Amino acid sequence: MSAAIWVLGEALMDCVAQMDGSLRPLMGGSPFNLARAAALRGAAVSFVNPLSSDNFGLQMREQLRRDGVKPLLPASRLPTSLAVVQVTKGQPSYGFYREGIADRDYTVEQVLAALAGTTPGVLHTGSLLLVPPEHQKVIAVVTGARALGWTISVDVNLRPKLAADLGQYLRAVKQVAALADWLKASDEDLELLGFAAPTRASAPQISRHFTAQGASRVALTFGGNGAWLQVDGAQAEQDVPAITLADSVGAGDTFWGNCLADWALAPQHAGARVATTLREAMLAAAINCTRAGCQPPSYAELQAAN
Repeated sequence: MSAAIWVLGEALMDCVAQMDGSLRPLMGGSPFNLARAAALRGAAVSFVNPLSSDNFGLQMREQLRRDGVKPLLPASRLPTSLAVVQVTKGQPSYGFYREGIADRDYTVEQVLAALAGTTPGVLHTGSLLLVPPEHQKVIAVVTGARALGWTISVDVNLRPKLAADLGQYLRAVKQVAALADWLKASDEDLELLGFAAPTRASAPQISRHFTAQGASRVALTFGGNGAWLQVDGAQAEQDVPAITLADSVGAGDTFWGNCLADWALAPQHAGARVATTLREAMLAAAINCTRAGCQPPSYAELQAAN
């Protein structure tokens, strides 16, 4: 029997700087991207956080509908959050506008009531909601969800420029990561968390830190140097497929969204197919990287390229 995926996190507009100095608005936010990727892979996905009733929010709601994601909470009158994105040699850097915005316009009680009213599945979170003081709400939701029987997925996805106090931010992320059943982190995340010069060769050792805290599935990504995945004790690693790069916006979200969808659609024997799960997730991320902005592939597109 398949499991539902609920996504708790930001939904924002990536305003991508163009060569002429203009900004091109593209829908984004790591959890928003992940929700789309998982739904396009075929999973039943709900997006928890409110979307704005402004024009950007309406566009995002329609995009979720097209991709098969169900918005969960009512629309907010607050505006959509913005990120200004500079892309250099295909790699994005971000500046964020996160105060008084729609995706933070929720209460712990709202989310826990919704979680309690449905069959437990996978609750995914991470990224910008882990920045203090928002992380306190996330910890309360995750703790309550675990008590209700939900499986917790966390994508660390650190954004240090957003934190007023980096040390406080890192402590908050570590608190949430310690509650994860399934966890993803990039090499950049790992360095910020204190792992020196992380590589695929050191991935098994790094993973033991997270499995000792209770995580049973750990994905570690290394940009152009591939990825490593552990599922219930079984391990696999994979090189990046050869592509023509447009940009890497949403690559990690597409990768992890496809992993979560694979496990949600076929909960049994996930460890036995760890190599297949990793290969297909890497391929989905690679396809996304051939497109401008985050545009995850459908499962049909993934199978055609497989």
